[in-house]
Amino acid sequence: MNLLSVTRRTAFAVGLPIVLFAGWFVLSDSSESFYAPPLRDILSSFGETWTADRIGADVVPSLLRLAVGYFLAAVIGIAMGVAIGMNRNLRATVEPVLEFFRAIPPPVLVPVIMLFAGIGDGMKVIVIVFGCIWPILLNTVEGVRAVDSVVLDTARAYGVTGPARIGRVILPSAGPQIAAGLRQALSIAIILMVISEMFAASNGLGFTIVQFQRSFAIPEMWSGIILLGLLGFVLSLLFRLAERRALRWYEGLRAAQRQS
Repeated sequence: MNLLSVTRRTAFAVGLPIVLFAGWFVLSDSSESFYAPPLRDILSSFGETWTADRIGADVVPSLLRLAVGYFLAAVIGIAMGVAIGMNRNLRATVEPVLEFFRAIPPPVLVPVIMLFAGIGDGMKVIVIVFGCIWPILLNTVEGVRAVDSVVLDTARAYGVTGPARIGRVILPSAGPQIAAGLRQALSIAIILMVISEMFAASNGLGFTIVQFQRSFAIPEMWSGIILLGLLGFVLSLLFRLAERRALRWYEGLRAAQRQS
């Protein structure tokens, strides 16, 4: 039964994109629009456009900026979230400030960040960090606050304090909530990676898509958008695999609750 459920979910996950692409291919086959070319033209330009050289020059730098920004946001967000979630007075003090900065759309700050960080890779990483840190931070705070007091008292009774208390009790208990914040931040990171590369950049996936648009290379522009979607799908799949591995105990608990 479990294998059947996994097979069914996999079939739906793979089948829907195939159906959508097939529909796009059929419906666009007779298109004569310059801005919406047939999918067959886009696919034929895909292999010619995204060669190994272009991937190395544009896609790899984008993924490196994404990885650095996402990693920094995860480290800072989780560390600050644990500190704020464990301290009621600190949480009451900083909560209004956190809500203020969270409400600011990160793309709006790109020109401001450019003034201080320039137009290099540092600016793009800072934009990704600023946008990704809030879902991670706020979900970590809520996860730490939701840790069962009985679990904390038991750990204290057994002498589990300090860093061991955080690493063995608080972080595992808050893990599902932290994972939810990391999942939200991943999609935000991909969006900000592209947006940051549209401002005064010389390479990157976002920069290349904009250059295709400005030079009216429309099939190539659409091929870049498809490549961006494929990268997002692969990164989401890798995150799900890592999440299931890290939260095996939680998935087992949920399965046991469903059976009962």
